[in-house]
Amino acid sequence: MIVLKIGGGAGVNVESVCADVAAIIQAGEPLVIVHGTSAAADSLGARLNVPAKQLQSPSGYVSRYTDPATLEVYTLAAVGEVNVGLVGRLQALGVNAIGLNGLDGRLIQARRKEAVRALEPQTGRQRVVRDDYTGKIEAINAELLKLLLNAGYTPVVAPLAIGAECERLNVDGDRAAAMIAGALGAETLIILTNVAGLLENFPDEASLIRQVAPHDLPRALAIAGGRMKKKVLAAQEALEGGVRRIILADSRKPRPIQAALAGEGTVLG
Repeated sequence: MIVLKIGGGAGVNVESVCADVAAIIQAGEPLVIVHGTSAAADSLGARLNVPAKQLQSPSGYVSRYTDPATLEVYTLAAVGEVNVGLVGRLQALGVNAIGLNGLDGRLIQARRKEAVRALEPQTGRQRVVRDDYTGKIEAINAELLKLLLNAGYTPVVAPLAIGAECERLNVDGDRAAAMIAGALGAETLIILTNVAGLLENFPDEASLIRQVAPHDLPRALAIAGGRMKKKVLAAQEALEGGVRRIILADSRKPRPIQAALAGEGTVLG
């Protein structure tokens, strides 16, 4: 069992990834797919005059500021653009894909972060944000995914969750994929992005770190910057959830999933 996270940033080669998904499924390996939404949400927000904003935690993690207006844009981008687009591409390749988001069947259950501490960009001072609709994932409905897999479907999951009051919540796609991989007992989690993997000296791809043992994760977190830091954190959570191997790999390669399985990228575990 493989859980695949397809990054949502600009430069991810979706066509190559989908073609490789089709080849792997035709070879008999089941997949669950989780996708990101960042570039699509940024583009849609710009068109709708709801520009993207970010929050940086005191510990250095960066996330999308999801106020009510941004939540509407994010939902439209995640479900109405990226998810539907991936399902359509996969169906055209002979994959019986089915689109889901975390509200469907309470697939991803989360707790809203009602008060988020963030740093002011200009001054570095801390402030408390109370209108952010992001969530911390607490449970995965693995039985729903198993039901679909056993019926021959390939689930494609958008990174939205259901909160305690049935509200929509934005959740991090990498961490959602990690939670899903752990809940399903997946052997491998592959996180595909628009870089070669974890780089010692970003953006120098010649400085790719090919292997990170569990005891080296603190150093990997220290090296990682920006969105890569969240991917390493997701890898750590997947390992803690029982996933044996996590691979941070490059979507731009030919047959990117098979390249990752062959050891291309950064292998954690």
